[in-house]
Amino acid sequence: MVARESFRPSTALAEVLKSSDLTSPALPPSERLSGWGRSLSGASRVLRPSTLDGVSAALAIARRENLKIGLRGAGQSYGDAALASGELSLDVSRMRRVLDWDPSSGRIRVEPGVTIRELWQYAIEDGWWPAVVPGTSHASIGGCASANIHGKNNWRVGPIGEHIEELEIVLPSGECRSVRRDSDAELFRAVIGGFGLLGVIVSVTLRLEKIHSGLLEVTPLVARDLDEMIDLFAARLDRADYLVGWIDALASGGALGRGMVHEARHLEPGVDPEPRQTLRRDFQELPDTLFGLLPKSRLWLAMRALFNPLGMRAVNTAKYRSGHLHSGRSFRQPYAEFQFLLDYVPEWRRAYGPGGMIQYQSFVPERTAAATFREKIRLAHARGLRPFLGVFKRHRRDEFLLTHGVDGFSLALEFKVTERNRARLWDLAAELDEIVVSAGGRFYLAKDSTLSRESFAAYMGADRIERFLALKRRLDPEFRLETDLFRRVFPAR
Repeated sequence: MVARESFRPSTALAEVLKSSDLTSPALPPSERLSGWGRSLSGASRVLRPSTLDGVSAALAIARRENLKIGLRGAGQSYGDAALASGELSLDVSRMRRVLDWDPSSGRIRVEPGVTIRELWQYAIEDGWWPAVVPGTSHASIGGCASANIHGKNNWRVGPIGEHIEELEIVLPSGECRSVRRDSDAELFRAVIGGFGLLGVIVSVTLRLEKIHSGLLEVTPLVARDLDEMIDLFAARLDRADYLVGWIDALASGGALGRGMVHEARHLEPGVDPEPRQTLRRDFQELPDTLFGLLPKSRLWLAMRALFNPLGMRAVNTAKYRSGHLHSGRSFRQPYAEFQFLLDYVPEWRRAYGPGGMIQYQSFVPERTAAATFREKIRLAHARGLRPFLGVFKRHRRDEFLLTHGVDGFSLALEFKVTERNRARLWDLAAELDEIVVSAGGRFYLAKDSTLSRESFAAYMGADRIERFLALKRRLDPEFRLETDLFRRVFPAR
């Protein structure tokens, strides 16, 4: 194994963190935390350990004070998966060391606070890239494992859990346990995708993917409607490494579902004439200015003027029409630039305004996907709640207990939340739930803000829920680990 300088706080900051270790009997004051979408929030007392001993101390505090404790990583879940209103929040973002790295095999062991960005930065110059990444590089590895995140290559390589070999978790009792796929398969399949409800992940061991260039071969393709988008995906499943579709969710009629598909493929060895250059960390970094002049950090302020139905209709129409100019013309693009579209504009979510946004993402089997997604978009239009954005992906089934995976497609629709439309949005989501469940669909709890207990039970099934709760009763008999999401969707105790 190779030991490198790990991602850790500066010396000065480390001293500050040390002085606020969790040995004090006093609880910190409450803080208001929000989901990434900013539509849900809650106040809790936040504990921020930087060591394994600190995690054990935090759990001891929860037991001493008879409080529930919810886990939080980088706070990238859209809804309430990382909120623990009125209780304790255990924020593991300070636990961000790389513990082991083997550049000959791509096997790496990290603490839960290491982000996807830090992971690829650490490994790329050795010719490795995370096998599965979300649309942002700011998510933590612990959070990614807890949500069992998927990427633009899910139909090919599955979710991140399929690339994890071992987890170390601390139970609410303080016991530290190693969980492996081959020796404790049931618990392994439940902790991954279990949203921190069974134990605190304190290390993750996973294998990365070997790459021979820092560039991808990318081909954009125009889809005139939803059926054509599905056909474009189907024609490329055997040859593409990544596929993602953008949908103009404001279009209707014969143009319903129109958009763009982006296909990307790895470069084979020897194709890139300068792999040492393209595999450099600095080559992959996204620029922090627009046109080399305007700082992106303030761009969301200008974008806010467009985040309304009229403005977004103009943006989507311009994007779709400009796509015709490049459709079918391949180009090479750095991995980070292709994968992390959500990072192009820092804090772009704030452009939605003070009410924030929700993303309604459903996963539907292939045979019912087209009709289901058309019905969803039409219903949203009919209710006067038009989504500003649609994202389309291909998926496959997986082995995990609380899985969102299906052999089919997902469609994520983004809605702006305001004081005036909030209740109507939640009512619309309940209607959409019925459509998805009746089509044999599923949901992704990391993105969810609206799912009811009844809808959760309808798609997850009583057997899966009971199997998960049986594990929780065994590992967490006091139900100490609890979040707003858990209280919202699991059966009341």
